[in-house]
Amino acid sequence: MTITFTPSHPIWCAGCGHFGVKNAIVNALAAIDQPAHDTMVLAGIGCSGTIQNNIDSYGYHALHGRVLPTALGVKLANPDLMVIAAGGDGDGYAIGAGHLVHAFKRNPSVVYVLMNNGIYGLTKGQRSPTAEQIDPTTERSIDGISLGLSIPGSSFLARAYSGAADQLNAVMVAALQHAAAGRGFAFVEVMSPCVTYNDTYADWSGRVTDVTAMEGYDPTSRIAAFSTVHTLAEQGRIPTGLIYQSDAPSYESAWKKEGFNVPARIDVSRSIHQNSYSSIMEKYAF
Repeated sequence: MTITFTPSHPIWCAGCGHFGVKNAIVNALAAIDQPAHDTMVLAGIGCSGTIQNNIDSYGYHALHGRVLPTALGVKLANPDLMVIAAGGDGDGYAIGAGHLVHAFKRNPSVVYVLMNNGIYGLTKGQRSPTAEQIDPTTERSIDGISLGLSIPGSSFLARAYSGAADQLNAVMVAALQHAAAGRGFAFVEVMSPCVTYNDTYADWSGRVTDVTAMEGYDPTSRIAAFSTVHTLAEQGRIPTGLIYQSDAPSYESAWKKEGFNVPARIDVSRSIHQNSYSSIMEKYAF
């Protein structure tokens, strides 16, 4: 077994939902026999931004809100890698919201795990874009699943709850399989309570509703998914499970052809390219 480095121990508060997310990623990687040396986990800023330190894989700490373009760059450089981006609701729905929209549109075969706790935990409890409206003076919340459903390029939308380990594990395995098969962008929002500043375990435990357990639910129908998500929301419930999956063409399918040479493995030594470089420079000589 190839070991990339020894994972560190999480530094989250006892009871944080992120422990469940980390365990689900680890379990899913093992379930699909994904080699550690062929896996890259990137994370953003915030409490979730240390998750890559706790998983046996290559890891990278991206800039605030920029984990998705960084992950896409990794995928472009080496499409053979399993690329997992991770971050919080502030990182993904606030400063990084524009990148999320284009990730849905482009549909690269990358897994994005967004840990949603409705709060900025690292900066001591400010309301995040997903914080629920509590009175007319507060803003209404963003629903990432509805956002993804509104963009035609999206191909995998799921939500899970860190308090429901079996469902979270199943959703994570499905997401990794979707990306590993080159089917596109696998978006997994995990309701992951912050026990210090926004302890929602008691509230969310009674509201989460697994759509896959609903009779006749069809995750391949975007219209059905839209209808179900909004109907449940109007009832005060939180839809979870594999909400939508399609066969939309992945970003890399447009350019990754047979015989494609992975950029990360191209020989860039000077001796190989000296003649080509000299020829190019001669064209610019005065």
